[in-house]
Amino acid sequence: MDRSLYIAMSGAKQTLLAQTANANNLANSQTTGFKSDLEQFRSMPVFGSGFPSRVYAMTERPGTDFSPGAIQTTGRELDVAINGEGWFAVQGADGSEAYTRAGDLRVTPEGLLQTSAGLPMLGQNGPASIPPAQKLTIGEDGTISIIPLGSNATTLAVVDRIKMVKPAMDNLEKHEDGLLHLKDGKPLAASAGVSLVSGALEASNVNAIQSLVEMIELARNFELQTRVMKTTDENSGVSSRLMQMA
Repeated sequence: MDRSLYIAMSGAKQTLLAQTANANNLANSQTTGFKSDLEQFRSMPVFGSGFPSRVYAMTERPGTDFSPGAIQTTGRELDVAINGEGWFAVQGADGSEAYTRAGDLRVTPEGLLQTSAGLPMLGQNGPASIPPAQKLTIGEDGTISIIPLGSNATTLAVVDRIKMVKPAMDNLEKHEDGLLHLKDGKPLAASAGVSLVSGALEASNVNAIQSLVEMIELARNFELQTRVMKTTDENSGVSSRLMQMA
């Protein structure tokens, strides 16, 4: 009895964890550049002093879905999207280099170029800084050009270039901050082969309908696990009464 109860209990617990990951994906179905997390179930033996005669259910996140989202045209001069493979380099909250596909940028009053989440965009020599300008354009190669305040329309100055990289997919992992980091922790040099589309954003790659269907399936799975626990408890009670009668 205790074996079936333990398996059902661990299955219910792991189903809740999988539901959490799925709910996070669904909540970010409208988040620019978001990459959905993958999860899977498997049975694991319980190792101890004897032979592993028992198993338990475990859910794990085998990785991240790196497939690109749809490119949506916005016409805003500070909206950029990676064209094909590649990532924008940003400075994480801990100061380390991280990567994202979110290109909804803004310029702070101090002149720093940031994502909508407040992360500094990296240029050729650290965080990109934009002088006061009356017009700003971003080229396909990430070059940031401005018309300085007080200058005529023919005066175009290049101030920096957005750092874009193309790391190996097997060297990328998503951390709790939602950003992609290199497993070896070594910053990459800018890749010349990465280009962007100006005036556009990459949508989330989450399939909302598929996530809703999976949410229903996980809820049914959790209900099944709790039903097994209830049945196991009832069978245990009947067995105890039979033993007392004997």
